[in-house]
Formats: sequence, C-alpha cells, structure tokens
Amino acid sequence: MLDTLVFVTVLLPFLVAAVLLVLREQNLRKVILVATAGVLILSSLAMLRGGAFIMSPAPLWGSLVTLGDFLILAVVLLVGLKRKNQIIVWLTVAQIVGLIWFDFFMVKDHGATPAFFADDLSLVMVLVVSIVGSLIAVYGIGYMKEHEEHLHLTTSKQPQFFFFIVLFLGAMNGLVLANNMLWMYFFWECTTLCSFMLIGHDDTEIARKNAERALWMNVLGGTAFLFGVMLLYKVTGTLSLQEILARGPEFAVAGGAILVPMFLLVFAGMTKAAQAPFQSWLTGAMVAPTPVSALLHSSTMVKAGVYIIVRLAPIYAGTYFSNFVALFGAFVFLATACLAAGQSNGKKILAYSTISNLALIIACAGINTPAAITAAILLILFHAISKALMFLCVGAIEQKIGSRDIEDMRGLFARMPRTALVAVIGILTMTLPPFGMLMAKWMAIESAHGQFLLMIMLALGSGVTVLFWCRWAGLMLATPFAKAAPEAQDGTIRGPLYLLAGLAVVLSFFSPLVYNGLVAPVVAMYYKTAPYVLRYGNFESATGVFLVYPLFILLGLGFFFALRQTRKITAAQAVGPYMCGEQTSVDGKPGFLGPLGQNVTAVSGNYYLEQFFGEAMLSKWINVIALAVLVIMLFGGAL
Repeated sequence: MLDTLVFVTVLLPFLVAAVLLVLREQNLRKVILVATAGVLILSSLAMLRGGAFIMSPAPLWGSLVTLGDFLILAVVLLVGLKRKNQIIVWLTVAQIVGLIWFDFFMVKDHGATPAFFADDLSLVMVLVVSIVGSLIAVYGIGYMKEHEEHLHLTTSKQPQFFFFIVLFLGAMNGLVLANNMLWMYFFWECTTLCSFMLIGHDDTEIARKNAERALWMNVLGGTAFLFGVMLLYKVTGTLSLQEILARGPEFAVAGGAILVPMFLLVFAGMTKAAQAPFQSWLTGAMVAPTPVSALLHSSTMVKAGVYIIVRLAPIYAGTYFSNFVALFGAFVFLATACLAAGQSNGKKILAYSTISNLALIIACAGINTPAAITAAILLILFHAISKALMFLCVGAIEQKIGSRDIEDMRGLFARMPRTALVAVIGILTMTLPPFGMLMAKWMAIESAHGQFLLMIMLALGSGVTVLFWCRWAGLMLATPFAKAAPEAQDGTIRGPLYLLAGLAVVLSFFSPLVYNGLVAPVVAMYYKTAPYVLRYGNFESATGVFLVYPLFILLGLGFFFALRQTRKITAAQAVGPYMCGEQTSVDGKPGFLGPLGQNVTAVSGNYYLEQFFGEAMLSKWINVIALAVLVIMLFGGAL
C-alpha cells in the first residue's frame, strides 16, 4: 500500500506528464487531468491517514535520479549557452563539477540512505501540493482554452503547458518526501526547470526575459543547495535527512561546522522563496498564464523554499544564525508589504504579498520556538489555499475585463457577481479574524513578544497588509444600484474557485482540529512543550487567548446585520459625492458643471502612496539592506 501511495504522489505525475506531452485531443486531456487531480487528492489523504513512514525503492531508481540530475543540468547549460548568459553557464558548470565529485568520489554507499521518509511536516506539504496544486491544474483547462483564443494561436501549446504543470506536482511531492539529500537535490532542480519553462510559456520577449532571470537566480540557489549538501555530508557523514534531524542537538554542538552548510541551504531556500534581493524573479513571473502564477505562489516552488528553512530549523535553533534568520524574515515581511501597498496591478499586489508572507514564515523559523513553528506551519497551509484562490480569481477577472489593475475592478460585483464575491471571501480569509491566516499572524507576533524589534516589524507589516487587502475588497464591492449581470463560467474554472473558497472557510472554522491533527504533532517532534492549550475550541497560551468560535459568531452577526441594512436601502436614497458646485448626472455617472458650463465627469481612485511605497523608491534600499543582513548572517552567525 505504501509503495503504491508514493508511486501515485511522486512517479504518477511524471508518467501522466509524458502522456499529456504527446496527447493532442483536448477532451481526453481534460479527462486525464481531472482524473489525475482526483487520484492525487485521494492518495494524499490516504498517505496522511497512514502516518509516518520510511521507504527505500530499488537501487535502479537511485541511478535514474543521478542520470536525471545530469540531464537537467545539461538542459540548463544549453539554455545558458543559447541565451549567452554567463551567470547561468558558470553556475551550472560549477554544479556539474561539484556533482561529479560528490556523487562518484565523496559518497561511499548511495544505497545505504533510504530515499523517502515522511513525518507530519512532510504529510502536510503533500496535502498542500496535491490538493491545491491539483485544483490549479484543473482550473488551467478552461483558462488555457480562453488564453489561447485570446492570443489567436494556430497551434495549441497546451501539451507542453500541462506537461510541466503536472510534472511540477510530482517534483514537489518528491521534494517534500525526500530523505536522501541527493534525491531532494534532483527534485529541487526539477522545480527550477519547470518554473523556467512555464514562465516563458507564451514565448514573448518579456516572457523570455523574465524566465531567464528566474532561471539564473534559482540556479544560484541550486548551486548553494548542492554545495550545502556536500558540506553537510562532510560534517555529518550521512545523506539521511531523518538522521541529521534526529542528531540535530549533537551537530549543533559542533557550532560553525554545521552552520555553514545550514547557511547555504537556507540561502538556497531564500532564493527559491523569492526573498529580497531575489524577489524580482517572482514579480517578473507574473507575465506567465495565471495557473502558473497560482502554482508558483501557493503550492510549489516558493513553498519548497520555506519548507527547507522550516525543516532545518531544529538544527540551528538557539544560535545567533537563527536570530539573523528571524531578523531577515521580519524585515522582508514589512518591506514587501509596503511594496504591495504601493501597487494597483492586482498580480503585483499578490506577488509582493506572497513574498511578504513567505518572509513571515522564515521569521517564524528563525524565532524557532514552539509557538513560532506552529505559526509557520499554519501560514504555509492557509496561505496556500487563500493565495491560490486569489490568483485564480484575478485570472478569471482579467480574461473578462481585459485588465489586472484593481482600479478597473471598481464595481466588479455588478459585472461578475460570483467571482467578485469569491475574491472578497479570499481577501477576508487573508485579513479578518478568526480565519486561519490572521490567527497564524497573531501566533507569529506573540512568539516574538520577547524581541521588541521583531515584534514591531511583524505588527507593522500586518497592519500594512490590512491596508492593501481591504482597499481591494472595497473597490470590488463599491457597486452602484444596478442589477447584477449573469455570469457564465466554465466548470473547470468555477469548480476550483468554489472549492478553494470553501476550504479556506471550513479549515479556519475547524482550526482547532487542524492544529491538533496536523500541526501539534510536527511541533511535538522537536519541542518538549506544546505552545497552545485548546479549551472550548479556543487557543490559550501563557501570553494570550485566541477566541475562535466567539469571533466566528461575532463575524456572522456582523454580516447578518450589515446585509439586512443594505437590503433596506433603495436607489433613490443613494447620494453621489458632493463636488462643491452644481452637480450633474450623465448616463448615470455623477459630475459637475465646470467654469464654462461644461459637464465634468467625476473620477475617483485610490491613493497608492507611490512616493513612499513605490518600487522605484523602495526596491533598491530593500535589496541593499537584505543583502547586508545576509552577509552578516554568514559572517556573524554561521562562520
């Protein structure tokens, strides 16, 4: 049974991807994608029910993984040569040389290390990848049909697109289940190649440019990952992640000897998670089709980055290095939240908010207490669901109105009532209590209560987050008195939207059960004390209480009375803005008479504080400070 589940979650997507690459029949492709999504979801739930395991496949698979490593590096090298990108070329050459030396001269017995193991953290990640990622893949069926019609393509590129989408899911499941660090490196590089191909899918000049940027930044991270694994093997004498974690306190005594490979692996995670100064690869990836953006931001790629940082946290706990990781994460959390507040492009808001939330997860890993790790895991889980939902909503909206600017979404409820409502639900689950995202942020801030600077940065970052989310929700709901238009939508688009919205709300409602069943077991593996006590469904700690169900009741009552009052308002009672003059109305649009008696239509818009939060103003300084903290992290924390 176990062999079957690992096969389904890891290898089956590789096989299905190969079939999709050669399949041209659209209806059959749809059936295969939906069936694969269903199988992945069910197998991830079955794996969770089965619990922890360790597994060693036949030795042949190890040889195939080694071959796969060199094939991926060869492809990346060819891309670097073709694009004449010296950074990609030399970093890839360094990886090839390092891998040859490591694989054939340093490692004594490849077969001695089990390839896969799963604990509660791995199983949570498999759930995120298999459920959220599969729903995004299904959404892609309807989305890509409209996308290609818009581009007027004569030959469909969907076979290549879905090849890399499904391959991505298998690679991510393999990465989070990998015990052998060389296997993890293979899956790590698979995700790099998949992201490069998907970002450049439309093959426009800007798509190629941003795909190339994503590639060189992630190849830099891949180089750090490989040499980090090499140093880790030299210090510990094993490739087994499970053994390294079990002996973490023993290795921590070695001090800098273990912290140098920790720095390299954490640095690799930061590049994969698009942390400053590498955030430009993820913001540039917004040129890709929406399913790609959703996949990169929610259940794959960037989640691989924070996974490795959280996974290794017990090893560097209690060190200065851990403190610098927390400082770095808190700074980037606040800084990129400010960048998000200065944007009106919906996808850029989502991109910067993703980077910000990932930085918060990294800060939690650096704080490295039971409460902080609890917050990190809850953030991984709830962020994946809500952020995937928001990206899919923006994709559907963009195809309908032809814009991703949130100012163009003003009054969207009248044009796309279902999608607007689902998008607002997504925003509410990101910002309001008692939903999971806000609860996790409360835990993160609470865990930093003894570190004043961290606590201030986390609190300010959370406040800025509320600013840009509520501004967006208000625009969509600011609808004049008009009958909502009927909204036609493909089932493969509507289904994932509704399911993700339902998951975000239901899992938040049952957050005490989520904590007990998924999160507390992870924390218990490495910490002796539980951070929270559940009493009547509320989270209690030494410093505070989070009231889940009373807040849900209060929220429900608030919505009930607000809706009841709204229904009493008539169109005749609605009053337009006062503009200090003789007011007019032309085609239902309010305005006023100008000095020469001409009608001036009133135009309203949000204030984006670009002189304070604009990319041109902040990005350079954010990158300089982040780079400085990384240097201090290496020389002051690891060496």
